[in-house]
Amino acid sequence: MNNNSLKEFCIEKKIEIRLNEPMSNHTSLKIGGIADIVIFPDEGNMPEIIKILSESGIPYIAIGRGTNLLVRENGIDGAVIFTNKMNKIINITDNGRIIAQAGCSLQKIVSLSVELGFAGMEGLAGIPGSIGGAIAGNAGSFGYEIKDIVDFINIISPDGSIRLLLGSEAGFTYRGSNIPLDSIITSSCFSLKIDDPVSVNKKTKEYLNEKRLKQPLSQASAGCVFKNHDAVPAGKIIGEAGCRGMSIGGIQVSRLHANYFINNNGGSADDFLMLMDIVSKSVKDRFNIILEPEIKIIGRN
Repeated sequence: MNNNSLKEFCIEKKIEIRLNEPMSNHTSLKIGGIADIVIFPDEGNMPEIIKILSESGIPYIAIGRGTNLLVRENGIDGAVIFTNKMNKIINITDNGRIIAQAGCSLQKIVSLSVELGFAGMEGLAGIPGSIGGAIAGNAGSFGYEIKDIVDFINIISPDGSIRLLLGSEAGFTYRGSNIPLDSIITSSCFSLKIDDPVSVNKKTKEYLNEKRLKQPLSQASAGCVFKNHDAVPAGKIIGEAGCRGMSIGGIQVSRLHANYFINNNGGSADDFLMLMDIVSKSVKDRFNIILEPEIKIIGRN
């Protein structure tokens, strides 16, 4: 693995690049080992960076705001590409379309849709993270899913080429998609409905207030750990299996919402994974249900 070409390109283009960076500095869980390389490019330099990484045989992954993500203690091989600097609203049209870069906060788009009276995102209020991550994981809540409002997505392939992917071509599934793992989302167009701003604001606030009452939004977590099972909330199943408040090391199953694991005492990824195993086994033993992780787990195993 030769990263000289990458470093030279980043220096030439004044792109921030760091070596041996602790991922605990970049995840909502405050957990994660060392990444070999981290890069903070803008969208214009992204195609060449992906091409260099591919040609140099350096594995890579794009990360937005590090939510719904667990990075193992052994860190990450290759490069982590952060989309923080790709956070612009590109265009807004009168017929309810918003085009934005992948690094934009999802809540920035939700707030903008409220301001403009564009309906279709109300139930996504309170979901942390970036647009890119929300699309890749088909984020959803209260019956809303991001797949229902995605018109098209711009992605970069490993050879550096840019192509447009229609929302119908993204292969959206429950909390997932079939967007190629070696492709990077750079921007997306959301197609929303024109509505009364007062009505959109009211519904959005109602959903957000309900989340604040039922979810530990102010604590260090990665959001929902497991997917719901046959429309039954995973938090309900975990709670009924007797796991609410259970802890391993510094990680605890939230007492407020049992599908949230809280890092409240300097917990590690190993603690988190062990607690996932114990909770999964408890649910399997009690209900004969196998829970599937919703959280994305990355890094050296």
